[in-house]
Amino acid sequence: MTVLSGPSGVGKSTVVAEIRRSHPRVWLSVSVTTRAPRPGETDGVQYFFVDDAGFDRLVDGGELLEWAEFAGNRYGTPRRPVEERLSRGEPVLLEIDLQGARQVRRSMTEALLVFLAPPSWAELVRRLTGRGTEAPEVIERRLEAARVELAAEKEFDVTLVNTSVRDVCDELLALMAVQ
Repeated sequence: MTVLSGPSGVGKSTVVAEIRRSHPRVWLSVSVTTRAPRPGETDGVQYFFVDDAGFDRLVDGGELLEWAEFAGNRYGTPRRPVEERLSRGEPVLLEIDLQGARQVRRSMTEALLVFLAPPSWAELVRRLTGRGTEAPEVIERRLEAARVELAAEKEFDVTLVNTSVRDVCDELLALMAVQ
């Protein structure tokens, strides 16, 4: 299992979308979230969208491999589909935040943790503000969290710098030993 993490806005979703397109045998866990869908997002594709009560039921039932709160919303990885794919020997990719990566590290020590870093702080700020999908206070919270996440880079097994989506995908697939 490979965990891809890094600060908000670094391009994790873009990298994952390219891997899904070009290497469909890599199974990507779809996270559960309490946040509202962004334009163009579909329930069950980018995320499973649930309300707070539904998320609480998943946590209380032990149905999440990891979960965290970020920018006022909660995100988590459903446990059962991950375990099923791993037991079949399928390549599994999780796209999760720092808190989630730390939880996976504790419970699944064999997982490869990959940190996706921006080429620079200025580029990360540009990407976050350029989305145009979030209020300024949300962007500021994401930037504050990004500072903490960047400082945690040393906790990961490998760092990839996202200067080119194609290059990062190739490097990530090589780490996962996927042809």
